[in-house]
Amino acid sequence: MALPPCSEPLKVSADQVRGLDLSPLAGLASLAPAALLTASSGLQIDFDWPRDADDPRELSEIAELRLWSLRADALHPWLPLVLERSGGQLTRHVAMLLPHGFSPTEGIRFAPESLELWITQRLFLLDNWAATGGIECRANLGQMAAVLGYELDPGFWSVIP
Repeated sequence: MALPPCSEPLKVSADQVRGLDLSPLAGLASLAPAALLTASSGLQIDFDWPRDADDPRELSEIAELRLWSLRADALHPWLPLVLERSGGQLTRHVAMLLPHGFSPTEGIRFAPESLELWITQRLFLLDNWAATGGIECRANLGQMAAVLGYELDPGFWSVIP
């Protein structure tokens, strides 16, 4: 399966969402960690989900999209590391996974305890994943956390072997 160029979003159809079909991620999932980080920098996911024009919900409030995202995250835990950050893809993905609120003026607001637990677990998991692939990505992980509004303690990495 060909990898999508970084400038083109990865398309996920309504049928794929309904069937919990993760095949749009198959090309990325087959890559070694270093190749994945290079090939998918700035990954965007575009859900082709039918919505009424007057549907006020954010995508993260649609149960079917949340379920697809939960499955994608469980089977591809590296996904948050490769998602585009400045345009909101990472934030939207995490909103699919964690309790949050939405304010038109403040945007997505995560439950602080949930975010702290998720970030800490994900930092441990992805640091180990990267190390098994022979790559160092702690700076990238710190940036990922910062985009979500979580500031790492400067000594966080010093206690991890």
